[in-house]
Amino acid sequence: MRIVVDKDKCTGCGICKEACPKGAKIWDVQKKAMATNLRYCHVCTICASKCPEGAITVLREDNEDDNVITADNEVTRADNDEQKETVKEKNE
Repeated sequence: MRIVVDKDKCTGCGICKEACPKGAKIWDVQKKAMATNLRYCHVCTICASKCPEGAITVLREDNEDDNVITADNEVTRADNDEQKETVKEKNE
């Protein structure tokens, strides 16, 4: 599992940290947000759904497939390496 923050979209508002049930343990918000200590993450996707800029993407890694959860809680599945690379490029 990974949480990707688009640094170009993130304003550092801290809403992700405030909304997250484990916010202080996971989120480091200075000028930009950064997810750390993901072992505490429940993968609830609240951070992504609350981000006003749509800067947060949660990537769930199940077996060989990636589930991608975006700010609008849309879930897509990347079933092959080409699709996974496309998803990663969009979020980096």
